[in-house]
Amino acid sequence: MGMAGLGSKDVNANINVTPLADVMLVLLIIFMVVTPLLQKGVDVKLPVAEYGADHPDSDDVVNVAIRENGEIYVDLISTTQQDLPTTLATKFEGKTERLLYLKADERLTYREVMQIMELCRDGGADEIGLITERMDAE
Repeated sequence: MGMAGLGSKDVNANINVTPLADVMLVLLIIFMVVTPLLQKGVDVKLPVAEYGADHPDSDDVVNVAIRENGEIYVDLISTTQQDLPTTLATKFEGKTERLLYLKADERLTYREVMQIMELCRDGGADEIGLITERMDAE
């Protein structure tokens, strides 16, 4: 009689996936909100060019942005003119292609942009692409 009691206990071996689904949905919502904020980048008013080239964002490329007030950002992280070459040298470490995209505010002078480009070359950039806004076809 005692042995029959052991087999009658129901053990639920199934994993309850409902909490997991809830957690995944919350994570999905967080990513949906955060991703556009990350992609927005530094607030720079780019010059308009009639023939703007497509520039696919990739992990191999280092992005440098210069705001109107002269603030410099390397991949969204603020840096100074003095630290720019060393910051870039660290970013380019171990990369075969040292490609850099430069987003300079259109209100900056030609000389200011050239100074930053020189610093980028000092930091090891082989190619520098200047990013512009594409002119809308009327």
